[in-house]
Amino acid sequence: MELLKGAETAKALTKRARETAQSLPRAPKLVIIRFGEDESDISYETGAKKRMAKCAVDCTSLVYPSDTDPEAFFAEFRKLNGDDSVDGILVLQPLPKTISTERLFSMLDPEKDMDCCTPKNRLRLFEGRKTVYPCTPEAVIRMIEQAGIDLQGKRAAVIGRSMVVGKPLAMMLLEKNATVTVCHSRTKDLPAVCREADILVTAIGRAEMIDGSYVKPGAAVFDVGINMNASGALVGDCRQADMSAASLLTPVPGGVGSVTTSVLALHVAEAAAKKFL
Repeated sequence: MELLKGAETAKALTKRARETAQSLPRAPKLVIIRFGEDESDISYETGAKKRMAKCAVDCTSLVYPSDTDPEAFFAEFRKLNGDDSVDGILVLQPLPKTISTERLFSMLDPEKDMDCCTPKNRLRLFEGRKTVYPCTPEAVIRMIEQAGIDLQGKRAAVIGRSMVVGKPLAMMLLEKNATVTVCHSRTKDLPAVCREADILVTAIGRAEMIDGSYVKPGAAVFDVGINMNASGALVGDCRQADMSAASLLTPVPGGVGSVTTSVLALHVAEAAAKKFL
């Protein structure tokens, strides 16, 4: 089994983002919004900030308590959304139950949407039209390309049906002419369904849940999970030691996550560049 690391793809995307950013009259600016102290969110935010620095992108975090007052938050968000110096806004999900996801992303300026969260951008994605792609699904596609995998006619299984990864990634794989199965907690005999796939993408957020029983011999496995195990170590959804049947596996850390932040940086740089065309 080959470990497919994201360094090569991340380096190329970082270079493009930095060159775009440095060609502009001012540095592009990203604002990351986080609620609470979830360890996975903090890990992603930390990685994103490091990547933005490498790409000459200014990055600021706004952290709110999980029990923040909704109306106070939306008042602040409205000002941020209208700030022309801000080129991109990334909201880490899931949100607290008190904050309406629908209301937030309906308010968000589609031009500042860096992760395909607004209704306008999602509609374009599901219609197969050009739009800003969600960062993590785009990172998976770019790593599939890095591996030289031709998706046409291949069977792909995506474990997870969230709007953050699972559903948009399924649409993007369909655009590449793969035959896609979206799996979830109610899928009957989940390991057997996954064993039919040439490409398996895990996006369930459960530390090391996926073992070798889910993997078809020779399948390519892309682990999107970012989890903390009982020992406090950063791990994926896959139990790496049990993945010997796979032809390749993206490790955690050092796999899809490293590419995701590079995709984000490129999105911010390109959003800023539009203002100076």
